[in-house]
Amino acid sequence: MLLQVNNGTKDFRGEVLFEDINFEIKEGRKIAVIGRNGCGKTTLLKVISGLLMLDKGTVTRSSGISIGYLSQTAFEDESLTVEQEFNKTYSHVLEARKRMEELARKLEQEYDEDIFEQYSHYQQIFESGNGYNYNQEQVTLFSKFGFDIEDLQRPLNTFSGGQKTKIAFVRLLLQKPDLLLLDEPTNHLDVTTIEWLEGYLQKYPSAIVIVSHDRMFIDHVASEIYEFEFGKLNHFVGNYSSYMEEKKKSFAIQQSAYRRQQREIERLSAQIEKFRYKKEKAAFAQSKIKYLERMERIEKPREDKKNFKLRFEPKLRGGASVLTVDNLTIGYDTPLCTVDFQVRNGQRLGIIGPNGLGKSTLLKTLIGQVEPLGGEYMYGHQIEIGYFDQQLAEFTTDNTVLEELWNEFPEYDHTAIRKILGQFMFTADDVYKACNILSGGEKVRLSLAKLMLSGSNLLILDEPTNHLDIPGKEALEDALLEYTGTVIFVSHDRYFVRKLATAILRIEAENTRYYPLNYDEYQDKLNGRYVEVTSEKEVEAEPVSQAKLQRQNAKKTVLLEKKIARCEEELEKLRELRWDPEYYQDSRKMARLEDQIDEKHNEIDRLMKEWEECAG
Repeated sequence: MLLQVNNGTKDFRGEVLFEDINFEIKEGRKIAVIGRNGCGKTTLLKVISGLLMLDKGTVTRSSGISIGYLSQTAFEDESLTVEQEFNKTYSHVLEARKRMEELARKLEQEYDEDIFEQYSHYQQIFESGNGYNYNQEQVTLFSKFGFDIEDLQRPLNTFSGGQKTKIAFVRLLLQKPDLLLLDEPTNHLDVTTIEWLEGYLQKYPSAIVIVSHDRMFIDHVASEIYEFEFGKLNHFVGNYSSYMEEKKKSFAIQQSAYRRQQREIERLSAQIEKFRYKKEKAAFAQSKIKYLERMERIEKPREDKKNFKLRFEPKLRGGASVLTVDNLTIGYDTPLCTVDFQVRNGQRLGIIGPNGLGKSTLLKTLIGQVEPLGGEYMYGHQIEIGYFDQQLAEFTTDNTVLEELWNEFPEYDHTAIRKILGQFMFTADDVYKACNILSGGEKVRLSLAKLMLSGSNLLILDEPTNHLDIPGKEALEDALLEYTGTVIFVSHDRYFVRKLATAILRIEAENTRYYPLNYDEYQDKLNGRYVEVTSEKEVEAEPVSQAKLQRQNAKKTVLLEKKIARCEEELEKLRELRWDPEYYQDSRKMARLEDQIDEKHNEIDRLMKEWEECAG
């Protein structure tokens, strides 16, 4: 056991973040910690690393354990070059090499057994520290994070904040601690680097704890999941997909058991109420009362459904052809890439590719912020654009949240604006917060509120999931799936791209290509697995893809949930009739009512069983 947290409790500004949690890390385990923004994930990492103390509970660490924490990006001396900073990691190896060279010179002059033993000692240190390959390891890791080899000679103070974070990440990987703590490791990384990092971490021999909202990354790396929910920490062995399936099944089973017990309690309570005042049945009623008192009550399962609600509705339908891009060369002083593609009404085009090749520049060109270097683009009839990027979501103004939204949409009255902000989880005094002190997630929600009210029929989105937690991403995905307009978006979140994109534009240094395929089909195409069906006569119908089945099941699940909710409302109304004198004073009416209640229970059970099959 590397580390254990026992009955851990932590408060933040007078509020309990988490209470009585248990958490353990065994050697070589790959663990992901998930949960809403602000639930305590980063705090837990800081507790594990020793940067924070628990208010209650204990942390037990294995003796001599080395812990590396990604968020610790500070460099002691930024005048050093990157290579000099990396070489600190190998100081023991470099010192061993220096001593070997000194001893080798002595041995050349005269052989001495003691000197040879010293040489062998330092040689062992040098070899165990990867001394023969350390330089190559530096170069490989550094280049995988998108740097040029020449950048190793640049001083640290010449890099941007995001680049320094990457350099600190490389330094951490070179250190190879016994326990690696990674807080949002895929931020600022492109898909190519993320996919490489997944493979690297899968083979990493030591333990890893990851805090991330990147669902596909977690799915590919983690073999254990801890989820913060309602201040507690739930544990599951398996990857993210397995966890979500198991969570749905577990909730359905708990809900079914709870409903069965509630039905039994209602039945017994009705019998008690009916017979308790009749002498000949009093003993029977008393036995039922005792039975109810002894019954171990099943707690009603809780589901965290708190989320912002948005619905994009275009004011105009727009023409069939939304955008035609013809030999368009983009860039600032020098060309970045040249693209050709067409977007039809209702499409969702996902733009992917390495950083620095022009994805964001393409979007800025399409909205007129950047002049093209060549070629042209043309929008179709009645196309109205809504645009989102992280810069727009910065909100440096000291306007309140209420003022910021109302100033842009003055046609709404105060009540309507408050209601809209409530949909985006700005309630009570939250609406009077200054925009420049909002968290990243709050700023994104406010930007999305503006986008929703714009009524645009073409949404152009640059990394819209940044700063959103998993429930927030799911809310945005659902809204965009229901949206009848057209979407063009850039994202490094492969889960998001996979769920939304109906076409892919891949931007590469040498080759930019448009694929009229969804993300799974695009991946199959790259790996030589995609078979294009040209004619029903020529090719037999392919079985429905797994992705399509999942989408169909997801839609059916939502429909069933609505039916179950409606049935539960109807059941509640029927139950209330039990206390209506018109019924409890008329045995026939009461019997018919009980039959109706039983039928409604059976209908809910049938729908729940169907829901479990779809969800599982």
